[in-house]
Amino acid sequence: VEIYSLHVDCKVTSRFAHTVITSRIVNRANESREATFEVELPKTAFITNFSMSIDGEVYPGIIKEKAAAQDEYDSAVSQGQSAGLVKITDRKLEQFHVSVSIAAASKVTFQLTYEELLKRQLGKYELLIKVRPKQLVKHFQIDVHIFEPQGIHFLETDSTFMTNELTEALTKVQNETKAHILFKPTLDQQKKKSEPDETLLNGDFVVRYDVKREATAGDIQIVNGYFVHYFAPQEMAVFPKNVIFVIDRSGSMTGRKIEQTRDALLKILQDLRQEDHFTFITFNSKVVEWKSSLLPATKENVASAAALVQTLTARGGTDISGALLAAVGMLEKAEGLPERSVSMIILLTDGQPTSGETNVEVIQENVQKAINGKYALFCLGFGFDVSYKFLEKMALSNGGIARRIYENADAALQLQGFYQEVATPILMQVEMQYPENSIEGLTTNNFKLFFEGSEIIVSGKISNELDLLPVEIKAQSHTSNLTLKEEANVKEKEQVFQNQKYIFGNFIERLWAYLNIQQLLEKAISAQEEDQKALEAQALDLSLQYSFVTPLTSMVVTKPQQQEELANKPTEAG
Repeated sequence: VEIYSLHVDCKVTSRFAHTVITSRIVNRANESREATFEVELPKTAFITNFSMSIDGEVYPGIIKEKAAAQDEYDSAVSQGQSAGLVKITDRKLEQFHVSVSIAAASKVTFQLTYEELLKRQLGKYELLIKVRPKQLVKHFQIDVHIFEPQGIHFLETDSTFMTNELTEALTKVQNETKAHILFKPTLDQQKKKSEPDETLLNGDFVVRYDVKREATAGDIQIVNGYFVHYFAPQEMAVFPKNVIFVIDRSGSMTGRKIEQTRDALLKILQDLRQEDHFTFITFNSKVVEWKSSLLPATKENVASAAALVQTLTARGGTDISGALLAAVGMLEKAEGLPERSVSMIILLTDGQPTSGETNVEVIQENVQKAINGKYALFCLGFGFDVSYKFLEKMALSNGGIARRIYENADAALQLQGFYQEVATPILMQVEMQYPENSIEGLTTNNFKLFFEGSEIIVSGKISNELDLLPVEIKAQSHTSNLTLKEEANVKEKEQVFQNQKYIFGNFIERLWAYLNIQQLLEKAISAQEEDQKALEAQALDLSLQYSFVTPLTSMVVTKPQQQEELANKPTEAG
């Protein structure tokens, strides 16, 4: 079975990426064989389309509500269930896998389409394409077009498998607002020198870029009556942080995990700013406060903290509740902290609560009551023995986020990377305001914290004939309270995208739907049961209307002989 053509076509328009992967396979054997299509795509993406055509006959993937698809599927396959088609493979990726039996000398074309809104992190967007054909491919190419009306500030490509020969197969063409990247290696260029039958193409192909930012109140783009507003202020004073690290040292952290935690904490301590205040709480079945209050991040205090970190060992149970409530108590009674500052708790744990209060609902409730909207709680779950659902709900209910730390060689880097994302808060209480009577379906427009290097995105539908869309941004910076104003000329903004040939016309509408679904699902995690059902119902409607495979929908993959399989979107919480 030979893959004779594999094309990855990606169009990024104003951060919204639309990727189509087409694989053409021929069975050169003289009997029928299995042809397999395997693609790894970013977890943040939603699959929007899949089809396979075998000798001219097209078998589409149909997106339905999850429960309905499951019922239909169960009745079709009552004699035993086949595994799902999509599974999480690593920290950033999930894998879509489908195989079909094709007759001798037959051809099959697989095509998968997915979309995602690229998220700005640490000052750049990252488009990740996983390349793993597992064989030499006669016609192989990755074709990326980027159009950013704000202008491209910088652009770089990076790959884990490049050789000098392969670099010759890569071309980049770039002007003020557009970039075209083409990677088209010949068969010879793909071959491993040591094993000429093996392919070098195995790993990540990454495009990183950022855009230019002129306007202070961000940038507004409008297509077909939908708008998106990007806001990422630069060069602003950083708020001092008051941060409490709450570190699990229960028995399960023994060995590599506690070592990696020590490595990461030592680096993070070096990154603290002088105006920050910090302390540590470590816990197993006992909760131990390193100091009775938060200390300024002077050289001496950081050195003495580093000495403590070096001695961290792991044994005993897990009293998550006691440790978190101790951290909140310490922030409550803290004195002498800078007046305008951001207080946060960063929890790192690798397990379930086993000591003290062990009922996760009770812990969630108590922690939320204690924090009472005053501090941000970030929860890092190390490995797969944590209840990620519990950590995620707790973080989202308290103005923070949760992240799973994967147990591999780069765990210390993952921890550091997370810290860097939250290390530089530059705005608080950001409110993005639009004329109420002329905007519908507005996505989230209030943000507790804004960190340098990230980006706020708000999107909505302009409901009546507006000539000018006025926006007002209110926020607190370290030095003052800000009000920024901007007006967008609707006709002029619509014009920007009119003459761009390769843009799929309703991309801002799809971006709006994507963002809405992501936010509704996130809100549902920390909502009460009734609200949760309403939020999920809204997200389901949008998923079906815009045909996205989300955690609420399934794609029924049809095959020859009336066979069907299901593709579901896995979530980090399982």
